[in-house]
Amino acid sequence: MKTLADIRRDYQLAELDRKDLLDDPIQQFDRWLQDTIDAGIPDPTAMTIATVDADGQPSQRIVLLKDVSQNGFVFYTNTQSRKAQELAANNRISLHFPWHFMERQVKVCGKVEPMSTVEVAKYFMSRPKESQLAAWASEQSKPVSTRQLLMSKFEEVKKKFADGQIPLPSFWGGYRVIPHEIEFWQGGANRLHNRFSYQKQQDGAWVIERLMP
Repeated sequence: MKTLADIRRDYQLAELDRKDLLDDPIQQFDRWLQDTIDAGIPDPTAMTIATVDADGQPSQRIVLLKDVSQNGFVFYTNTQSRKAQELAANNRISLHFPWHFMERQVKVCGKVEPMSTVEVAKYFMSRPKESQLAAWASEQSKPVSTRQLLMSKFEEVKKKFADGQIPLPSFWGGYRVIPHEIEFWQGGANRLHNRFSYQKQQDGAWVIERLMP
């Protein structure tokens, strides 16, 4: 029987060299994201986000990327959740895309800025009705004694909005992550992985460096 220390594999799907990279990291991210979508990888837009509380304790959770452009990376959440409260006190954030089926990872470091109400409302209204109702039913990150209690709250909300459009909750919003560092990781043989970091300069230009694995 294998122990945890024995579980390993070599990474040999692809190589990554500077000549393979686009000069713009957002365009490079778009290329890799499309590769992931085309490969049929489950949840290609899933990303781990890391925030830090007032005591310096990091916390991570998975959310879905909902837009990416030269303006940044976008996700939405309950603004009373733990992550939102931590971001209100410290707007630094890290994103991680674990595309391990393709032996790839992308890490993003940056700061968040709140999305406008117009942007948030537009996205909220595009969500499936059940997802809109769930946003109203869940006081995200708050303790709940049983799942039955949560489902009862969902049914209450469902009845409340049965006859009309579901309004945008005042406690639901979005964030745009403005990156200053984006790292692309491609697994390599013998643990000699390929890592390239894009660092944003004061003039807005990006400098690319290869990093030791």
